[in-house]
Amino acid sequence: MSITIHDVAKAADVSTATVSNVLNKTGRVGTKTRRLVLSAVRRLGYVPDVHARRLASRDRRTLGIIVSDIENPFFPEVIKGFETRARHLGYDAIVSDTNYDPRRTQEAAERMMEHKVRGVAIMTSEISFRLVHELARRKIAVSFLDLAPVRGYMSNLRIDYASGVEQIVQYLHQNGHRRIAFVAGRPSLKSNAARLEAYERSMRNLGLEPGPVIPGDLRFEGGREAGRAIAKFSPRPTAVMAINDLTAIGVIKGLLNAGFRVPQDISVTGFDNTRLAEYSNPSLTTVDIYRELLGRIAADALHELFSSANSQGKEYHIGAKLILGDSSGPAPQ
Repeated sequence: MSITIHDVAKAADVSTATVSNVLNKTGRVGTKTRRLVLSAVRRLGYVPDVHARRLASRDRRTLGIIVSDIENPFFPEVIKGFETRARHLGYDAIVSDTNYDPRRTQEAAERMMEHKVRGVAIMTSEISFRLVHELARRKIAVSFLDLAPVRGYMSNLRIDYASGVEQIVQYLHQNGHRRIAFVAGRPSLKSNAARLEAYERSMRNLGLEPGPVIPGDLRFEGGREAGRAIAKFSPRPTAVMAINDLTAIGVIKGLLNAGFRVPQDISVTGFDNTRLAEYSNPSLTTVDIYRELLGRIAADALHELFSSANSQGKEYHIGAKLILGDSSGPAPQ
C-alpha cells in the first residue's frame, strides 16, 4: 500500500495539517517539529500527491504550451525556453503537440481547460479563433503568434518574418543570384503564408521575378522531394530559399542525390536557426528568430496577464537576424 499523509503524521506524532504546512511551506511550524516531519517523510518514502494538492488549491500553478510538431527541432527549443521560465516563475508546464491537425488542436485546448491551467502559449496558427476566445472567456491567459488582436487575457507575439526573409533575399542578390526559388510550407499556417508573401515582395522590390515556388510540408521528406524537383528545372535556380531549416536540409539532400554541389552549383538557405543549422553539412545559412527567447517571452506574457490588475493583453516583438553558414555562396558563372 502507498504511504499517505496520515502515515507521516502518525510517525511524526503530529496532525495531518502540520504535515501539510511543512510540505507546502505554509503556516507556522517550529524548527523541531519541521525536522520530525521531514525525517518521517524520508524514512517512510512518502511522495506527495501533486494532483490532489492542485485540486485542493485555488491557486493554479500550471502553464500550458501547444506546438505544431514536436519532431521539428524549432519547437523543442521554444518549449525549453518556456519551461525554464515557467519554473523560474513558480509554475509547472504541460505540453501538447498537434501534428498540424485541427482536430488534435481542439483536443489540446480542451486538455488545457481540463487541467485548469493559468495560461496557454499557442505556438501554432492552426487553432481556431473560437478556441482562443473560449480560453480567454474562462479567464485563462493566452499568448499566441499573430493569431488575433490583443485584448483581455490575450497577448500577441509578433515575429518579424518579413525582415528575416528580406535579409536572405538581399544577401543572395548581393552574391549575384537572380533566379531564387522558394520551397513553401503549409498555406493554411499564417506564419508560412507571411514568409511566402515576404519572399515575393522582396524579390519584386529588387526587380526580380519571384519563383519558382515549390510546395513543401515543413519536414525533411518534403524538402528532399523539392530538391529532386529543382534539380530537373531548366533554367535551374542558382539559389533556393526554404521555409524552415528542416526543409532546407531535405532540399540539400535531394540536390546532392541528383549530383549537384551545395553551394558551388546551388545555394540553399533555411529559416529559424535551429541546432540543425549548425550541425548539418554544410552548415546552413538561416535566420535566427531567437527560439528560447520566444518561449521565455510566451511564459512571461502569460504570467503578466493574470498578475496585472486589468489583465489587458500586450504585443511583444521578436526580431530576426541573418546567420551565414556554408550552404550559400556566390552565384555560379
